[in-house]
Amino acid sequence: MASISQIAYPPPFSDHRLSELQSEIQDWQLTHGSLIKVFIGDDDGTILARPIGVSMFPTLFPKSNFEQALQIQESYNELYAAIAEDEVWLSNVLSDLIESDPFARALWKIHQRTKREGACLQPLTLGIFRSDYMLHCPPDSRELHADDTTSPSVEHSSSSSPLEIKQVEINTFSCAGGTHGNIATNMHHHLNRIPVYQTPASSQHPSYPTHPVTLSSLPSTNTIASLVSSLAAAHTAYGPPEISVRSTAILMIVQPNNINICDERPIEYGLWSRDPPVPCYRAKFPLDILTHTEISPSGALLYYPPNGVGKFEISVAYMRAGYDAEEHDIRGIEARVMIEGSHAIKCPSVLAQLATFKKVQQALSMPGAVERFLPPLKAERVRATFAPMYALDESELGLRGRELAKNPDMAVHHVLKPSLEGGGHNIYRADIPRFLEEMPEEEWRNYVLMEMIRPPKLSNVLLTAGGTYKGGVVSELGVFGTCLWKKGKEGRAQMVDNKMAGWSFKTKAEDVDEMSVVKGYGCFDTPCLVDC
Repeated sequence: MASISQIAYPPPFSDHRLSELQSEIQDWQLTHGSLIKVFIGDDDGTILARPIGVSMFPTLFPKSNFEQALQIQESYNELYAAIAEDEVWLSNVLSDLIESDPFARALWKIHQRTKREGACLQPLTLGIFRSDYMLHCPPDSRELHADDTTSPSVEHSSSSSPLEIKQVEINTFSCAGGTHGNIATNMHHHLNRIPVYQTPASSQHPSYPTHPVTLSSLPSTNTIASLVSSLAAAHTAYGPPEISVRSTAILMIVQPNNINICDERPIEYGLWSRDPPVPCYRAKFPLDILTHTEISPSGALLYYPPNGVGKFEISVAYMRAGYDAEEHDIRGIEARVMIEGSHAIKCPSVLAQLATFKKVQQALSMPGAVERFLPPLKAERVRATFAPMYALDESELGLRGRELAKNPDMAVHHVLKPSLEGGGHNIYRADIPRFLEEMPEEEWRNYVLMEMIRPPKLSNVLLTAGGTYKGGVVSELGVFGTCLWKKGKEGRAQMVDNKMAGWSFKTKAEDVDEMSVVKGYGCFDTPCLVDC
């Protein structure tokens, strides 16, 4: 059986056919909200937007690896819900970061303050998570340095070993891309029905009949509906309002000057469209929280919409803001304390947000860490997706990580990661030693070192913010999970609901390191599943 890198793909389209396909894609994006909002200085009523990056063709992806990623998501939900309720373990893992990193310290103090003040804490927590994976080519033993058995000496493997999925990161806070990914996949299904992707028989390569782009090979996702359902279920679980208000409502907490409304708004609209409707209001962080909400004597979070339609008791505080350190100034901290200390169900709690830090991901790779939270079989399946990671502290493993990071010959096989979200923060390969040299050594412990994942060689055509790209690509599969849990006996997480909630698929040019689509690095895509 041919390896995925040996499949002739994408189809050999002429420039004219590519131009026609691009026109079809642009029309779809304009009519389906596959856009990024653009803000301009003068408020003259003009609304500007640009299409978000998308692939012109679905990208090849092994069916077995795709199914593995979906099947394991419920275990990841269970794992991170358990971490969010294990304050002792989390504080030990993040102790260095809490001491030296202002963002981690601010979040930890918010948690401590609400706990110390005896706030009316809600026993239920809603998690909307996304676990991101890349395909990995396991290296042959001959491809490893003789003096190091952890780092490959080549960028791509020609090994015939089966491809693996390795986790890039997991996100537990403000997980974006569900809507954009859903729309992009619907677009590729539509283009395949037309069928735009059909290649004339005279120009078909022998490989194409074996691995065609067909509806049977393009999986579907219902991420938007799944996220809406999870929020609605938490809204119902909250129960009736405690005081006299118009009704309960979900509060989606967003950033000011939000460019990513097309990923957020469909979730809001989906809640209002349910029967009966689930009220959902948007509040900008932090000023709308400070000016339009208050805590009732019973601990309910009350929201007063600016349009003066009355007051609502907030059932779920859905955080789509608050993932940047700059957002947590004095006002941001006060807003988070108000939310965290209220009776509203948090999506997620501050502890669940701290669980998304890369330090936690690295700590889970240590022997016995996953097994603390999951039974053996689930722990084994989760652990199989880990890539080697190192702390940069004074521990034995941390000192080994420092050696790898400082050695130019070894650093080229690694990426240095801070605990920040949104893309654009990582340090790659040969830049790592110089970056560390210019930083005080006591700050090194704020980073983790991760071995680079070795993706197979694949090709596609991408419509990016910077124009059309044709060539080698790397893809990332993000699997969404939703879970509702409550603090059970001895502080353990007791799952109320646990689901795999769809996926998004992103692809970038192979010479681009970051994947953030909103920032223009990558493109939303659809996997074309193949048996290989």
